[in-house]
Amino acid sequence: MIEAIGLDADDTLWENETFFRVTESEFVAMLSDHCDSEAVTGRLYEVERRNLARYGFGIKGFMLSMVQTAIELTDGRVDGRTIGRILDLGQEMLAHPVDLIAGVPQALDAMSGRRLILITKGDLIDQERKIAASGLAERFESVEILADKTPESYARVLDRHAIRPDRFLMAGNSMKSDVLPVLELGGFAAFIPHDLTWVAEHADAPDHTRLHQLATIADLPKLLACLEAGT
Repeated sequence: MIEAIGLDADDTLWENETFFRVTESEFVAMLSDHCDSEAVTGRLYEVERRNLARYGFGIKGFMLSMVQTAIELTDGRVDGRTIGRILDLGQEMLAHPVDLIAGVPQALDAMSGRRLILITKGDLIDQERKIAASGLAERFESVEILADKTPESYARVLDRHAIRPDRFLMAGNSMKSDVLPVLELGGFAAFIPHDLTWVAEHADAPDHTRLHQLATIADLPKLLACLEAGT
């Protein structure tokens, strides 16, 4: 039944949002003399959403959004030292080691021999860096780095690999990006929640027979076996 499995990367295979939250906390503290924490986080989120069309997803866009937020919240009075520290924070994120989520190597080992495709989105250079640093690249038949995850972008990936949507399963932590677009195409989805998924990736879960929620990625091989057994 399942010919190929797509796996998300950030917060599915390795930690990602954790580092954004740590950086955001320091950014909020830097602007504490100008605004309370809720005002800073709220404005930062607004700026990030506005900038997605310009900068896409990833650390570099986040860095530029922090700079813009600092300028807006201080009416342009933010000092160069603060801007410099924001840039340092972004560069520290870009250089951070890749921390695999528990159970990932074992789950991939259990699916060895299957058609595994890594499907991630975001900044090309940073995603390539993380994939190389993860040591997981050789586990996958192919790596696809998308600007965004939409039904159209998934359709292009499946067409490129000659995979029928009804024989494809996508696993990831984002209901918005890893589940809904694939269900729309007629595929299967395994939702593996992460405690710190970015709010922009949240969406309501549909009542759908092809949607399965797992506690951890360690449950994915068993799900595949059950689907293929028709149980």
